[in-house]
Amino acid sequence: MTAANTAAPRATWLDAMRSRYRDVYGAILLWAAFIGFGVWAAIAHSDEFTVGIVVGSIFALGAIGLTLIYGVLKFGHFAHGDAMLLTAYVVFFVLTGTVVGERGDVVSPLRMDRLPGASDQIWEFSFGYGFLLSIPVGCVIAFAVLQTLERFVYGPLRDRRVGIVILSIASLGIAISMRSVMLIIWGPGPRLYAPGIRDTTELPWGTRIVSDQIFIVAAALVVVAAIYLLLYRTAIGRAMRAMADNPDLALVSGINTDSVIRWTWLVAATLITIAGTLLALQSQLKPELGFTLLLPLFAATILGGIGSPQGALIGGLIVGITQEVAVTFDVLGAGYKFSVAFAILIIVLVVRPRGLFGSGA
Repeated sequence: MTAANTAAPRATWLDAMRSRYRDVYGAILLWAAFIGFGVWAAIAHSDEFTVGIVVGSIFALGAIGLTLIYGVLKFGHFAHGDAMLLTAYVVFFVLTGTVVGERGDVVSPLRMDRLPGASDQIWEFSFGYGFLLSIPVGCVIAFAVLQTLERFVYGPLRDRRVGIVILSIASLGIAISMRSVMLIIWGPGPRLYAPGIRDTTELPWGTRIVSDQIFIVAAALVVVAAIYLLLYRTAIGRAMRAMADNPDLALVSGINTDSVIRWTWLVAATLITIAGTLLALQSQLKPELGFTLLLPLFAATILGGIGSPQGALIGGLIVGITQEVAVTFDVLGAGYKFSVAFAILIIVLVVRPRGLFGSGA
């Protein structure tokens, strides 16, 4: 074998080793930076750190749905943020029956808060059981909407074997349509599930937060645990992970891919509805909020590793905490909160493109 023939394999091997070392060093650098920042933030800015956990848990739910859609269906769902807000508005309508009219709001007589005691506060939360009953109804409606989109938009595009860019652009067009629907039906003004002053609770380490935020974190943890059990302890979860790893192999192995796609949209609809509802409970309903959510959701998904549900959970918490703490610096104001997610996204793409838990190259 000539020197030229042996040089090429050696160069390829060296390039592979350099790439692997850069990947490992990038992971160590990211983990060290985020853990160090988190420990410092918990000590120096405990109030903002706590709020960051609340916001991050909402981002985590949205990012898990986003990474599942990408893992199984192989495209970036740019309508994800607006779908979260649309389903939150649906829950608002189911609860209050309110839509905008020509001469003010119009209220439907068929609504959850008309049930006996439905608006009575549970513990120190701002809502009653009517709000809790409205969420499953919103999940069903969200699934119907996403299945309709799959049947008439995403499915036909995949059948024509269009690329990921076309599918993503189609979802962006759907996002704009969803925003228009929200503006037409509920108007541009902010909406609240339960107007009025909300009770607060003091935590053991001296931080006082709104009582609803305890419910937000607890609900997010329960949902994440349920999704974990579904993905790793059930047959449909194994089928979803198999299709995400290798769709062609899953098909020849006898997996019903149509059923997996329906389950993916069902899980995504549930996560979208709960995340959007918790977000509205945390702040308020505004149609434009869905678009501003998109960047933190994608930042959390890419940071955790595309296709990794556990990565999306960690990524969402990191983005939420970093956003809330970073705006306390003198150089940043509250208006720059979502730009922090953009900075995180760039850093991850430069240092370790496949994220903290990503398995791809």
